[in-house]
Amino acid sequence: MALRREPTARQVRLGVELRRLREAAGLTAMDAAALLGVNRVQISQIEAGLAGVSEQRLRRLACHYACTDDEFVDALVAMATDRTRGWWEEYRGQLPTSFLDLAELEHHALFQNEVAILYVPGLLQTREYARSVFSARVPELTQEELDLRVLHRMARQRIAIPYEVIIHEAALRIRVSDRAACKSQLTRLLELSEAEHVTVRVIPFDLDNFAQAASTMAYLGGPLPKLDTVVRDVPHGSAFIDAEAQLSLFRTRFRKLDAVSLRPERSRDFIHRLAKEL
Repeated sequence: MALRREPTARQVRLGVELRRLREAAGLTAMDAAALLGVNRVQISQIEAGLAGVSEQRLRRLACHYACTDDEFVDALVAMATDRTRGWWEEYRGQLPTSFLDLAELEHHALFQNEVAILYVPGLLQTREYARSVFSARVPELTQEELDLRVLHRMARQRIAIPYEVIIHEAALRIRVSDRAACKSQLTRLLELSEAEHVTVRVIPFDLDNFAQAASTMAYLGGPLPKLDTVVRDVPHGSAFIDAEAQLSLFRTRFRKLDAVSLRPERSRDFIHRLAKEL
């Protein structure tokens, strides 16, 4: 089987989980290779996401690694045997890989929680707002690159999983475009907050002790908590975080913000008031 030139974040994650299981069992890649009748390089390629693994081989490895969590193994098998070719593949070779990886993760997620400090989250942005955000990039994007990013962002908004977002007042007040566009964005935010699967909460400027929990992030729920993923913006694109200890920290951060943010009804009133000021 040919090696993947550019494994997706989900394929890399499968490999990472298999490596973690092997290391927890105190086994080497050579040990795993002997079990499957392959060489050590092939095990390394599987664990790097560069090569796939069949259900039969995956279950043999899990058994050899003494993994007794059947639900976890089933989830890994689902990842290994998934042949979904999602809409995001239309953009492969045209957009940075992180854009496609995020769309794929959102497609498979069971829920998503997000914290936004400076911008309205992409899943809630209007087309004009998104264009303004991308237009501010340095170095500047070409018109074609800009159009592709906006189209991709609008396509991501098709998902209908439970989505809870906590937005700081700063993100609601910063004018990424002109007054009319910003007012239109707030109006759109109010409309979406009424959707059954969307919960919008606001952190006002006058909140005490906000700094202890401040952290922009998107938290995507996997089939099991240990397969959750946190996505954070970094200078070169997006970082995908999956270490269990770090996931626990981000869950705690979100709970802290959730506890102090305005309730949904008060948040809608707050956003409505800001829109009237524009």
